[in-house]
Amino acid sequence: MKGVAVFPKTKEVRLVDHPAPRVAAPTEVRLKMLEVGVCGTDREICAFQYGTPPAGSDYMILGHESLGEVAEVGSGVKTLRVGDLVVTMVRRPCPHAHCMACRAGRQDFCFTGDFHERGIKEHHGFMTESVVDDEKYMVRVPRDLRDIAILVEPLTIAEKALLQVWDVQERLPWGRPENARKTGYVHKAVVLGAGPVGLLGAMALVAGGFKTWVYSREPEPGPKSTLVESLGAEYISADNADFAKLAAEIGNIDLVYEATGASRASFELMKYLGVNGIFCFTGVPGRKAPVEVDTDLIMRNLVLKNQVAFGTVNAGRDAFEAAIRDLAVFVKKWPAQVRSLITGRHPIEEARDFLLSEPRGIKEVITLG
Repeated sequence: MKGVAVFPKTKEVRLVDHPAPRVAAPTEVRLKMLEVGVCGTDREICAFQYGTPPAGSDYMILGHESLGEVAEVGSGVKTLRVGDLVVTMVRRPCPHAHCMACRAGRQDFCFTGDFHERGIKEHHGFMTESVVDDEKYMVRVPRDLRDIAILVEPLTIAEKALLQVWDVQERLPWGRPENARKTGYVHKAVVLGAGPVGLLGAMALVAGGFKTWVYSREPEPGPKSTLVESLGAEYISADNADFAKLAAEIGNIDLVYEATGASRASFELMKYLGVNGIFCFTGVPGRKAPVEVDTDLIMRNLVLKNQVAFGTVNAGRDAFEAAIRDLAVFVKKWPAQVRSLITGRHPIEEARDFLLSEPRGIKEVITLG
């Protein structure tokens, strides 16, 4: 069957004839792959910055943002049936008995580093015609979300971040929105970046009751500023305001959701995080020259303003289920806007050229069925 593969040793990306998988265990499920989303991680793997094939293979099938349809189920499968739509989780647990996270089914918090990730690290991905995996890694998607379900995995980045934000804010009796509303206080959030992760994060924040600003390099007015403002958020272009001006307009910034991977901009914005604020990093910067940072100011603020900074990667079942619930909310609130995030669909035969070309649009998708 067809698959799009990266060959790290020879630095090639090409369409290959990949062996069709078979259901070999009672709890395994075979999927007919429908769509695979393309993101910056895929492009970085195709630039050979990282990406490790499975043991014994000289290539790795790409793709970690997936949508599939159940084609066959093992005799022990209990939660899925033929015809169901599913999104499959990305990370698989490490083998070590002492890794409490993996043994508890929370491999997204694995602390040994010996996990596998489909389409990223030592495990073939989803950019092929058929995939077999265990049902415990699959999350069913309602049929009425078929046209936007490929957005589930990128949305899990924001969902996992928000789950952790609320855990952190348990330290404050008034920290959760339902309690804050009783006092009339509205949490203020800044999303740094207007790519798919940033825009989905903005939707999640607005839907969650935050007054939200999106700060990005794209000029305004423009397609992204129009989209952001139609959500009920505010868009500020870096062309028109620096972070000092942004902070002066907002006041106390309760949350920064970073979605760029730009370390210089992120640490500059961290200077303006408010009292009791949380700064969430989701991007992974490439290797570049050192960046000068005012560490004294940042450390002083973290201590004296009771701030928290954390990073988040990958996602567990709770975040996937939250993403599916929120996508249903988004469709009701902003049907045209959420669908507009998918700016192109391309057949698998065009995947190689598309992956090696300059990014375009917001979320581009490879179609397989």
